[in-house]
Formats: sequence, C-alpha cells, structure tokens
Amino acid sequence: ARLVAQSLRQSGFAVRVHENLDRRALVEALRDFGNRLGENTIAALYYAGHGLQLRDRNFLIPVDAEIRSEDEIPIAGVDVGFLLGRMATAKSRINIVILDACRNNPFVRSTRGGSSGLAQMDAPVGSLISFATAPGSVAIDNQRGLRNGLFTTHLLEAIRRPALKVEEVLKQ
Repeated sequence: ARLVAQSLRQSGFAVRVHENLDRRALVEALRDFGNRLGENTIAALYYAGHGLQLRDRNFLIPVDAEIRSEDEIPIAGVDVGFLLGRMATAKSRINIVILDACRNNPFVRSTRGGSSGLAQMDAPVGSLISFATAPGSVAIDNQRGLRNGLFTTHLLEAIRRPALKVEEVLKQ
C-alpha cells in the first residue's frame, strides 16, 4: 500500500494511507473517501488485504474480523457495494478501484453461497474496477521473494511507465 501510495502521489494524486484497519476504521475510511468525491474528482482507491465473495457480493475483510460461519460475512466484512454507491452518488469524473483482495472463501465447501475469489461487479458510470485476478479466481500471493504480491508488483511497474493511459496501466 505504501509503494502504491508513493506512485500515486508522484502521479499527482492527493493520497491518504490507511493500514490494518478494524471494521469501524475501514467503514470510516471509505465514508471519508466517498465524502471527498465530487463532479470534478478523479478518484483512485487501492485496497490490499483480505476480500471474498458471498452470493455474488464482494466483501472487504477488516483485521478484527472473527468469521466463524458464512452467514457472519456480511456483518463482519464491508460490502464493496457501499463504496461503489458513494462513487455513483458523487458522480466523479473518473473512479478507479483496484482490489488486490481476491482470496478464497474458507466456507465454500460447507455451503452453496460462497465462491472463490471476488465476484464480477458492475462499475458506476465513469469507473474502472481492477482485480488481482479474474472474477471467481484466487490471486497469487507473494512468491519468488517478491516484496508484494504478483499483481501489485506488476501494477507498480505499469504505473511508473510514462504516458500510459489508465486502461493500459490496468491491462499491464
């Protein structure tokens, strides 16, 4: 998160970094982010952490989550739809959401509602959502001595390339 923040600052973004948030702090950080959006805003949100899907909804999982069964996911996690709703209401010029959070739902084998990775989402008008892997798949975590996960390693390389459009950065 720190390296992505540094790269975004170098690209001209005003950046706020939050790390290891409990549920209350995560909701407050997303609320604050949404409140700062306006019609002339170009917004970027990068989330690295645990995330999972349940019944085609994606949840960010805070550090204090104690999920013992699948039905606790909606109360312990934070629905990504909350963030997308704030973006849609603000009518920002451009919204970029980068989720390096595609992980396994540990309850997938015991119930029918869960699935691997994150679910595909419909982005508000003017928004791009980027996942660390394809919807329904699990991202590759740290390997080969990388400081970050594979996705973020390549994201940082692409952000640093001059003159790339945002779509090209995310495709890289």
